[in-house]
Amino acid sequence: MELAGFERLRYFAPTAMCVYLAVICLALLVTSLFLGKLKIAPAVTASGIYGLMVSGGLALAFWSAQRRDLRFEHIATETGEAVNFAAARAAALGAGWSVRHEVAPRLIEAQTAGGILAVGERVVVQCRGYEVLVASICDPTVGFTLSGRRSCRAHRAMIRRVVLNERSNPEC
Repeated sequence: MELAGFERLRYFAPTAMCVYLAVICLALLVTSLFLGKLKIAPAVTASGIYGLMVSGGLALAFWSAQRRDLRFEHIATETGEAVNFAAARAAALGAGWSVRHEVAPRLIEAQTAGGILAVGERVVVQCRGYEVLVASICDPTVGFTLSGRRSCRAHRAMIRRVVLNERSNPEC
């Protein structure tokens, strides 16, 4: 899935913030080198190392999760793209998603219904011959959230179930 401009910046903001904190901790480590014989030098060094490890590890965890979520899941089907597109579109509309962009019979970009305090996730479904590609991410205008990842997995699983159920239904 491609994000551009401000959406990309907002989506990767948690990773950027963790990298920023890691840089501050690195500056703290460099500063501790100049403290010399002061009694606080070991404490400053230890806190710099700890902060660098925690914020760097968290940045790596966020970045890898975000990159994984942006990748498409490939689903091989026995039906053509028109049938897969119709099934995915019907499931999206049935779930109450709003279609943001559509190119029949190849692409559906939808926004899931959010709650009062929650904004929905973005789901992109591409139909290519006998293959369906699906990706779901937290709303890029809000940014990456760990709690939204569970919903994203559920949305991908729903599309997978819908297009694979079409295979067992010979009427379609």
